[in-house]
Amino acid sequence: MRCGFVAGDPKLIALFQHLRGYGGAQVALPIQEAATALWNDEAHIEENRALYRRKFDVAERVLGQRFGFYRPPGGFFLWLDVGDGERAAQRLWREAAVRTLPGGYIARQNGSGDNPGQRYIRVALVHEDAVVEEGLTRMLKVL
Repeated sequence: MRCGFVAGDPKLIALFQHLRGYGGAQVALPIQEAATALWNDEAHIEENRALYRRKFDVAERVLGQRFGFYRPPGGFFLWLDVGDGERAAQRLWREAAVRTLPGGYIARQNGSGDNPGQRYIRVALVHEDAVVEEGLTRMLKVL
């Protein structure tokens, strides 16, 4: 029972509608009604935003100005400049049992052959505050 929506440029939406007409499963009306009711409820959204603000508070306290830390305007990832994202991710996994994603794995080479994500690791702030703090503290010890 999945339900979602797509928003964007009118040309993109027209192409998406065409694609969905051929290969997309239709969502039953009762599920659409339930989804509409849920999407109109902002309380859980505000609660979730507060959780992530706290996690970024923890990250800011632990990391300070290290690795180019900044608070993004949204989301739940940190992008940290560690020089070599792949090497740092491997070390963090081996030496601190912290799993991150090398930024170069989710970017590609630009016109001059450089991968703009190569210097970074992506850190997801998805656990409870105490786990986030412990993980970031272990990261600092390794990096």
